Amino acid sequence: MSIPFIKYQGTGNNFILIDARNGIPSGMDVARLCHRHYGVGADGLMYLTREKGYDFGMVYYNSDGKISSMCGNGGRCIAHFAHSLGLGKNGELHFLAVDGSHYARVSGNMVNLQMKDVETWEFRNENTVIINTGSPHYIHFIQERPEAFDLINFAHSIRHGAEFAVEGINVNVVMVEDNALHMRTYERGVEDETLSCGTGVTAAALSHAIRNKAQSPVSVHTKGGDLAVSFCAGDKGFSDIHLMGSANTVFSGIL
Repeated sequence: MSIPFIKYQGTGNNFILIDARNGIPSGMDVARLCHRHYGVGADGLMYLTREKGYDFGMVYYNSDGKISSMCGNGGRCIAHFAHSLGLGKNGELHFLAVDGSHYARVSGNMVNLQMKDVETWEFRNENTVIINTGSPHYIHFIQERPEAFDLINFAHSIRHGAEFAVEGINVNVVMVEDNALHMRTYERGVEDETLSCGTGVTAAALSHAIRNKAQSPVSVHTKGGDLAVSFCAGDKGFSDIHLMGSANTVFSGIL
């Protein structure tokens, strides 16, 4: 069987995308396909599926081969892919992901993705917030620049500690500079640092708003590029949350 695919990246977070509107192929070794030495190489793999009442469905697998929770940058990339296939109308798309329905707007290589409302979070201490933005995130605010921080060892102690060893959690370190954030992310399922993480960027921006009363929008700088998060803050948390940034094709091929 020959299966066409396209590889996308959204601020360095990269994915294998497959048009599976005629059915998800059987026997796919997702972990091998995502392996950077033995496969295409990616942080995850997504199937674009048919979904009644929506323009498409998004089925996301982490690079370890396990089906995962919502991926923000993946959502932006698959929306751009769907637009390139002629789905949606005038760049507006409505799709179903594991955490529910999402809207996206595509203009050139820029994608604005509506995220789910966030009503709860937990302060662990004055510098740490645990918050779920479609995926669970441990947001730790630091004073030094993130590139100088020992992210891997710090993240391992959290993600593989007794509390999160089974379900896992994404670990982020964030430095505030005016109303902009500089951050790095260690992703569960990838079990390594990624150049960017959409739900992590969203979690960091909302945590900044919770902790420092930051106003919308918040600019976020990752190793892979720049994103922005807008939101409405209210008595019941955050609504009308949007993740905005570029999504670009890398190459296409045949499996």
